[in-house]
Amino acid sequence: MSGRTIIVTGAASGIGLACVKALLAQGDQVCAADINPMPPSERAGLDQARLVCAIVDVADQASCEATVAAAQERFGRIHGLIHMAAIHSTSTWRDLSPEEFTRTLHVNVTGSFLMASAVARHMERHGGGAIVLASSGSISVSGIGGHGRGGPAYVSSKAAIIGLTRALARSLAPQKIRVNAVSPGATRTAMTADYDEDALRKVGERTLTGEIGSPEEIAAVALFLVSDAASYVDGEVVAANGGGSFGL
Repeated sequence: MSGRTIIVTGAASGIGLACVKALLAQGDQVCAADINPMPPSERAGLDQARLVCAIVDVADQASCEATVAAAQERFGRIHGLIHMAAIHSTSTWRDLSPEEFTRTLHVNVTGSFLMASAVARHMERHGGGAIVLASSGSISVSGIGGHGRGGPAYVSSKAAIIGLTRALARSLAPQKIRVNAVSPGATRTAMTADYDEDALRKVGERTLTGEIGSPEEIAAVALFLVSDAASYVDGEVVAANGGGSFGL
């Protein structure tokens, strides 16, 4: 086998699927993991010799460890993790139940920790590697929920990823494991599928590019962070939002 081995979570759709395709296109081996199977129409066009698909519940430690084991059994050493798996919460503060809040944090935050930890245990025995987590530009624009938009539970979970990224970066640096995060702005994925055209237009107008992002554009940043080209980047949260931070 040539190239590296990268685990991608949230791989059945959206940014995760875009990462899988881009990694395979550049010659890497990929373990594509998701709680849902990858659609046959998407999988059919991929290089099966360099791809293994896994079902993973990132909120379950044993499931995360099984995914790492599946990738190791198929390809050997694991060089990187791109963790895109997450659930959405669009409930406003009035409608948000304690159960939904807790579930969102459990999947998005605890799940990120469990998946990163499972991979890190492998990497520390095999010379290090790179981990990329996913925050969100919603923490800057303070999403309030409703109409497909992330609400307090989702925004809180993605804000926590910043602290987790920095804590893991410092914790894992002695093991030669880099940890960074990408922070996407509004992107055309399942999470924005419920936006009406007016909402999409307004989100696009808040960026310098005048439009929302594509999964491929966010994937390109994740691929850079997991690559050796980012060898001197550690503990950072990189915004990919078309200049949306300027708040036009």
